[in-house]
Amino acid sequence: MTELLEPAAAPAQDRQRPALDLLIWDAPNIDMTLSTVIGARPTAASRPRFDAIAAWFVDAAGDPAAPDAPDVEACVFANIPPVVGSMRGWVEALRGFGYSVFARPKTQPDDDIDQDMLDHIAVRAHSHRLRRLVVFSGDGRNFAEPLEELVRAGTQVVVVAFSEVAGYAIGSELLEFIDIEDVPGAFAAPLDRVRLDALPPDGAWLRPTKGLREFVAGFTARRGG
Repeated sequence: MTELLEPAAAPAQDRQRPALDLLIWDAPNIDMTLSTVIGARPTAASRPRFDAIAAWFVDAAGDPAAPDAPDVEACVFANIPPVVGSMRGWVEALRGFGYSVFARPKTQPDDDIDQDMLDHIAVRAHSHRLRRLVVFSGDGRNFAEPLEELVRAGTQVVVVAFSEVAGYAIGSELLEFIDIEDVPGAFAAPLDRVRLDALPPDGAWLRPTKGLREFVAGFTARRGG
């Protein structure tokens, strides 16, 4: 199981460390779940706007001139494929928006960065008084238990993901949940999705994500014709 490093520092030490609001972005998970909820490969128009998300995150940290104002840090964790392509421009844009980027080469299909994210959270929990942690990920298998431990230790933990795939956060009594599309300005236009947690009173049609003939053709091929 993916784990945090060590328990946070003792309460007496907390008073001597600066407060921190930390944002962690699980790029592989958010990309995959975005494709799932819209039933298509994301385009530039349907991808999250990191500038608006940064503004939302920093605004919630409060007045930077206040005596108890926390430091703010936002980090994006990404797997980089062997053929980099447009990834360089994306990484440089993130850095220009104020995000740190942890980039790990993806050489195997199961290469992941979950432990890197948890390790960084643990490092910051030791170097700072982790006041608020905002995690953009729908990965409950690796994050549910460690994040709930942080809440018990006194950190406000907010999970931001798509409601279709974030049951671990929605069902938790300790974690706060926000659907990513509810973050102001997170998307340039509404996503092509119908949220089961926000259905209109008269109901809604959920269109198929694959054509019926396309599905049956694939199904028949798998059965051997």
